[in-house]
Amino acid sequence: MADLVSHPDEVKVISSRWGKGATDIDRYLELDGYKAVQKALTMTPDAIINEVKASNLRGRGGAGFPTGLKWSFVPKESAKPKYILCNGDESEPGTCKDRLIFEHDPHGVIEGAIIAGLAVGAKSAYIYLRGEYRYLSIIMQKAIADAYAKGFIGKNIFGSGKDFDVYWHGGAGAYEVGEESALMESLEGKRGIPRIRPPFPAVVGLWGGPTVINNAETLAAVPAILLMGGQKYADLGTPRNGGTRLFCLSGNLEKPGVYELPMGYNLKKMIYEVGGGIQGGRGLKAVVPGGSSTPVLTADEIDIAMDFDSVMKAGSMLGSGGVVVLDDRTCIVKFALRTIKFYQHESCGWCIPCREGTDWLKKTLTRFHAGGGIKKDIDNIKYLADNMLGRTFCPLGDAAAMPTIAFVEKFRKEFEDHLEGRPCPFAEHGTISQLPVLA
Repeated sequence: MADLVSHPDEVKVISSRWGKGATDIDRYLELDGYKAVQKALTMTPDAIINEVKASNLRGRGGAGFPTGLKWSFVPKESAKPKYILCNGDESEPGTCKDRLIFEHDPHGVIEGAIIAGLAVGAKSAYIYLRGEYRYLSIIMQKAIADAYAKGFIGKNIFGSGKDFDVYWHGGAGAYEVGEESALMESLEGKRGIPRIRPPFPAVVGLWGGPTVINNAETLAAVPAILLMGGQKYADLGTPRNGGTRLFCLSGNLEKPGVYELPMGYNLKKMIYEVGGGIQGGRGLKAVVPGGSSTPVLTADEIDIAMDFDSVMKAGSMLGSGGVVVLDDRTCIVKFALRTIKFYQHESCGWCIPCREGTDWLKKTLTRFHAGGGIKKDIDNIKYLADNMLGRTFCPLGDAAAMPTIAFVEKFRKEFEDHLEGRPCPFAEHGTISQLPVLA
């Protein structure tokens, strides 16, 4: 496939069937498809959960919560039906991995959802696709229909006497519904705004029933874990960070693309070897390590392991694995403005710190970048972002505040260079227009 890239350091677990025609169910079966489900049907629910716990698989949507532990929170007995909900609402700027999973290996997601259902006692799963991914819904609908035709989902799956249904649902293009409680609201036909927690979804979720919500990449990793064994999968990564990760490399790189690398892979090596280095041999200014909501790292901070714990120690987050590389021509003020424009547009408006804070940040940064800034604006931008942090129902306010704080703290001189009507020193290059992930 023309859109697939590769590098010798990749460890292809999730992406092992990409470009091999695995959207066809018969081809998927030839490539060991649905064997993991058949194995799961011979195991107890606790045994499945313990295998996933042993794998050290952590949520690939951004939070990095241990998957097996999340599954164990679901009560064994419930008066209401239990559900599996696949979060495929991939809307974080800089992130494009789930698109490739749905495009090249939809049955992997279905199989992972079935296994999750067997682990927690759920009898149905919903696969929620990002609104802009409408073309992928055709692929997913066919995969679901083919799985029904084979008897892999529906009544008496694999002749086991167990029932399990799978449905797909398309979003309406809102970034906010990527937050798990807003996702459930949207799926229930309501406005996609976050719920107050507790209760948490594992106890009271979709339609009031216990619900497991996992990212598409998380579910796609589950079949491989059952086939290879949890410990073997864990050994591919670092302690507490098992397996591989789909890293989305974009920005000013020679070889952008989605690469499956071991958890803990060195970021500097990822940029200069896997990504081919900076375009045109230019200097590196900064890196956004996990999607637009994660604090930026300077060029001096990139010699780190790309796992949840190491990136957290470095002052940022691994997030959704969207690595955006900025060269030395990039205007950080313009990059900050473009980032906050996105969050201001996508705020659901439910809580004041996010609704008003993102709007004021956008207005201030717009004036500032245009040359109308004054010195106290710099501290005011950080002050405003600081007061948004931790004061909203959902993480969108934090997602807007954290990168803004980091931009000001780490690139204050660049902000000062825009003061007193001075034009942007990087304006002639316009390099941000080369970063479509933040368009």
